[in-house]
Amino acid sequence: QLNATAFDVKSDVSALQKIQDMGGLELVMPGAFAEMGDCDSAEFAGRTVVEFPLTGVSITLPTGLAGDFNAMTFSEQIPGPTLRVTQGDVVKMTLTVPYGEATPHGNDMHASQVTAVPTFGAVQPGTSKTYCYIAEVPGVYKYHCSGVNV
Repeated sequence: QLNATAFDVKSDVSALQKIQDMGGLELVMPGAFAEMGDCDSAEFAGRTVVEFPLTGVSITLPTGLAGDFNAMTFSEQIPGPTLRVTQGDVVKMTLTVPYGEATPHGNDMHASQVTAVPTFGAVQPGTSKTYCYIAEVPGVYKYHCSGVNV
């Protein structure tokens, strides 16, 4: 159902043609992405800042079965460290990838509600990236590597 108009996609009129006849689609997601920016932004003033330093490191883990498992980790942990904040806090996340690391690492922190690329994206070996956001939506969120800008 689109704009209170229903149609059957199995009818003789193609669904795409019906959508075009109705004037197309306008997909709107207000507030889909949280405000973020420079960690010195005035928007963050007066709020509690919770620093979350991570290191992107590849390690080899024994499987106990047949061979080893090569893993990209956050701070040499699987799963990575837990970050706990209170709604309204500023999360200041810094990812450092040591020089000599074989691949870039990255971070897609779902709680931030910002796009990982280009906001965060790949952090090259020997460099760091920091970003800040306000923890607005309560819940439990995952974060994961986005080192290859996927």
